[in-house]
Amino acid sequence: MKLIRPAMAPWNDPDTFWPDLAAATSQLDPPFGVLSLPALAANAFSLLDRAAGTPIRVASKSVRVRGVLEAVLALPGYAGVLAYTLPEALWLAETMDDIVVGYPTTHRAALRELAVDERLASQVTLMVDSVEHLDFIDSVIPPSRRTPLRVCIELDCSWEGGVFGHVGVWRSPVYTPVAAQRLARAIVKREGFTLVGMMGYEAQVAGVTNRPPGKAARGAVIRYIQRSSIAELADRRSQAVGLVREVADLEFVNGGGTGSIESTVADASVTEVAAGSGLFGPHLFDHYTAFTPAPAASFALSVVRKPRPGLATLMGGGWIASGPPGLDRAPSVAWPKHLRTFPREGAGEVQTPLRGRGARGLALGDRVWLRHTKAGELSEHLNYFSVVDRGKIVDTLPTYRGEGPVFL
Repeated sequence: MKLIRPAMAPWNDPDTFWPDLAAATSQLDPPFGVLSLPALAANAFSLLDRAAGTPIRVASKSVRVRGVLEAVLALPGYAGVLAYTLPEALWLAETMDDIVVGYPTTHRAALRELAVDERLASQVTLMVDSVEHLDFIDSVIPPSRRTPLRVCIELDCSWEGGVFGHVGVWRSPVYTPVAAQRLARAIVKREGFTLVGMMGYEAQVAGVTNRPPGKAARGAVIRYIQRSSIAELADRRSQAVGLVREVADLEFVNGGGTGSIESTVADASVTEVAAGSGLFGPHLFDHYTAFTPAPAASFALSVVRKPRPGLATLMGGGWIASGPPGLDRAPSVAWPKHLRTFPREGAGEVQTPLRGRGARGLALGDRVWLRHTKAGELSEHLNYFSVVDRGKIVDTLPTYRGEGPVFL
């Protein structure tokens, strides 16, 4: 599969885009997933435009389709993978290189496999945020029995916002520049480790919608928090990187995510940005001020009941995204128009009843198109995606699940 910047944006005309996907997949039985090739390509090039020359490391967690990862990495401007588990990284290393594991690992078997294979050890970088992580690795396989392991320090990029308290996600304990340098010194003194990078994920900017529909006041508060966090982090991360570079010659400093590309690449201390969700364009990213991705990934469910003339019940649909429970974690109905779920039932494991004007025209066997809140989590419900371009299926790409592995 090759990604080429599209000349047109058919998704801007829903009345044509969704019926065309339906026609191309008319012989498939729901549930099934679809990737619109021009929409996927548009998103890939949009991320490059937003990065403005800063290399993008692809966040595999937000894709979980090896064929898509390979197609994106073939584009100039993308370089390397940010994996989410060490077993996944070892599996991807069969066909890819330069893989950073975005989260610390305690997977003993995977650590042993990595530590005794020079090729893998040269391709995969582990994440650490404490001396205890080093101790754990040594307890699994001591330095005398392994090749040196590449490691990356994670800097906590949350914001301590006074009246707002802690804003962001609870990740690394390394918050101050001095703490980062202290850990760097501990790493370089340890046998069996090589410090090669730093990473920081500003979740409160990259993963929080800042233009929520119908909530103007909330949006204004979120944008204030994000502006304040960006300013604070630019100074703190720059100091931390400078102090760590006094200790080790870093190969990379990774930061950000799909929702924060502009502010992350504006930080001169960052050498690469991470992104993945923006490739699939889930509905979580419909309401950002700086960008609007194309709906590249979607899934179709079948109408199996008509409880009343103005209702239609889908088979399945409860593909709920991780995060704080709420309506924004549920799939959104993309097509047909004028359909909505019931607040007391919502999207369920075995059925999803829908109401609205659009339900009257639906009959048994008709398809309803939905979009997941997040990107890669959709892949856990599907064995493969059908790739559609110009009114026909042009490829079929297995997900991780379709290829057999289950990593998390």
